[in-house]
Amino acid sequence: MSQTSSISAPRALSARTPAIARRKSNRVRGTWPVLVLFLPPALLLFTVFVILPMGEAAWYSFYNWNGYGLPTQWIGTKNYELIFNNGAFRQALINNGLIILVSIVIQIPLALWIATMVTHRIKGAVMFRLLFFLPYVLADVAAGMIWRFVYDGQFGLVAGIFNAMGMSAPFWLADRQVAFYAVLGVIVWKYFGFHMMLFVAGLQSIDKSVLEAADIDGATGWQKFYRVTLPMLGSTVRLSVFFAVIGSLQLFDMIMPLTGGGPSNATQTLVTFLYSFGVMRMQVGFGSAVGVVLFVICVVLAFSYKRIFMKND
Repeated sequence: MSQTSSISAPRALSARTPAIARRKSNRVRGTWPVLVLFLPPALLLFTVFVILPMGEAAWYSFYNWNGYGLPTQWIGTKNYELIFNNGAFRQALINNGLIILVSIVIQIPLALWIATMVTHRIKGAVMFRLLFFLPYVLADVAAGMIWRFVYDGQFGLVAGIFNAMGMSAPFWLADRQVAFYAVLGVIVWKYFGFHMMLFVAGLQSIDKSVLEAADIDGATGWQKFYRVTLPMLGSTVRLSVFFAVIGSLQLFDMIMPLTGGGPSNATQTLVTFLYSFGVMRMQVGFGSAVGVVLFVICVVLAFSYKRIFMKND
């Protein structure tokens, strides 16, 4: 009996092998028309709108050029030397680092805490999710304009609160020592809803039987969160940190209507620095060099983070 089985099994396998190979071959042949139809336009668009502008920016960064005509005044790495000797650029770099730190230390834990609350089946949970997510839906420019009015020491909400208490209202956005902290508060308010929704999705994907087993074992609420929920949210937390880091480096739309990078460059970020010192001053070569530096920072951080922390995700 065993001898017959040992003989028939290879025959059955050999009979199925050509059929499997044919199916694979048919799938490969079926993908070629899709590749031929959709890949060339996508590659063309990516090359024209991404690769070529990046290459041109790198080339222009070696010129002293105001954007008119063709660049002719080659200055080598002078623009890069000017960047790293510029105090405003160093301040922008520090500010971006602080934004990343606040995003990781305050914004993401706050989002996770609120996500754990609104995920439970409490009355009005959907409404609370909507309220917390609304700031993220609001356009960055609109958010900057709204908070500029809120912080206004003469007509804004802050002025009304201080005047109601019989105190003179501060002008936080005009104070070089305080302005960036006011901006950090707006950043946390604006973007924590995005991370909250990521965590809500991650929490809803956790198998409820695992939490029920922890309840049976007598685990406390903190033990369930620390020992069960947080490890199972590991990939979501790493993704949220990745978005926070890359988004912090690209922050621009909200800063310009809020402070414009002032006062005295106290609230500059890397992108607002590029706009203020490159585009607005018609120093296209210098601005291109800033763009190259920003691109290198983003690429290094993104690939390093993915290789170190997200290699198994």
